[in-house]
Amino acid sequence: MKALVYQGPGQKDWIEKERPVIAKPTDVIVRMTKTTICGTDLHILKGDVPAVTPGRTLGHEGVGVVAEVGSAVRNFKEGDAVLISCVTSCGSCPNCKRQLYAHCSDGGWILGHKIDGTQAEYVRIPHADNSLYPIPAGADEEALVMLSDIMPTGLEIGVQAGHVKPGDTIAIIGAGPVGMSVLLTSQFYSPGRIVMIDMDPARLELAVQFGATDTIQVGAEDPVARIMELTENLGVDVAIEAVGVPATFDICQKIVSAGGNIANVGVHGKPVELHIEELWIKNINIAMGLVCTNTTPMLLKTLQSGKVDPGKLVTHRFKLDEIMDAYEVFGNAAREKAMKVILAKIVQARRLPAQAESGLRSCTHYEKPPPKGGFLLSAECITPPAICIPLNAKCLPLSALWSMSSGICIALFASCILRSGKCRKGNGICITLPAPRPLEAA
Repeated sequence: MKALVYQGPGQKDWIEKERPVIAKPTDVIVRMTKTTICGTDLHILKGDVPAVTPGRTLGHEGVGVVAEVGSAVRNFKEGDAVLISCVTSCGSCPNCKRQLYAHCSDGGWILGHKIDGTQAEYVRIPHADNSLYPIPAGADEEALVMLSDIMPTGLEIGVQAGHVKPGDTIAIIGAGPVGMSVLLTSQFYSPGRIVMIDMDPARLELAVQFGATDTIQVGAEDPVARIMELTENLGVDVAIEAVGVPATFDICQKIVSAGGNIANVGVHGKPVELHIEELWIKNINIAMGLVCTNTTPMLLKTLQSGKVDPGKLVTHRFKLDEIMDAYEVFGNAAREKAMKVILAKIVQARRLPAQAESGLRSCTHYEKPPPKGGFLLSAECITPPAICIPLNAKCLPLSALWSMSSGICIALFASCILRSGKCRKGNGICITLPAPRPLEAA
């Protein structure tokens, strides 16, 4: 298989590597379908995370399909679509029982850190029953990738650790992917005012679209003075650091109000100066930490109900084997106007009985083989305006319709209709699922 491998500070390669195998009965092997790049991966490449040694496959986020299952795994079987948590949890150690999954005695943040990660064609997931989540049928996989890490990180380490309450004035320093995740999830708690602070005007414009009430562009105005102006010299109830450099943490110390909270989300590679001589008298609480992902089940429900859409954080899409290009874009996010990138693994279709395709296509990917009886479960059509018409013994096509405006591919069959098609702008992937009974064309 191919994998993105750390080769030392500043060095990485997309190389052939042995496919992972089941090492313990609680393991699962996942065939990756979508993954992404995290800011932490960039910290690793800078050499800021010495626990990561040369030869390590990077990545700790993604979705995929179960390829192999250990003998002790109860909750998953081969062919299941799954969301991978960035934190591995045994579920039974003292820390796991306290929901401190990040500090599991046999897990925690190990993917792409202490064991090989998700930026590969296959990945081994230890303690799979507690470290994977089933993907609901029809769910947006790109949005789900954001639930591997950045959304629970923003919620747990920024919003919850900062004790955001209804009516609060909060400031988020850093409008990158994690800062935007804080912005999205803070709205669960109805703060009265959300101020986003960043150097990039394009990101600040995006923050307004995502729900920020005010923005401050560092360099164009003094963020501390502007915050004091906005709050009548009171400061903010919650200051959330989402960059990971000393200067932004210092801003938090200067803008927090008496009795307020500072929540540090950013990963710091250098020491920061703590002005305890000024903060002690203000009754300030400071929180920081590594995400435990105990909010992931709740986030899955809010995603499915449409209460939050983390998929809008995705700005760039690549094939998995274009990962070196993806790192170039993500590593120069301001220049490329990048937020989150998606890397999708596209594989050649398995040939099915009486299968046919119509229209321009680069490849067709069937997530699952048809069950006994020949019914197709799902298909992806690549390269719009491709129309993918899968056939089987029981369903003969009557017609296929393609809507360029909405990007929906609909194939009509004699005994059923493939419907629920969703095409994602930018990469043109159309997913269709069979309906249980015949329907007439509109």
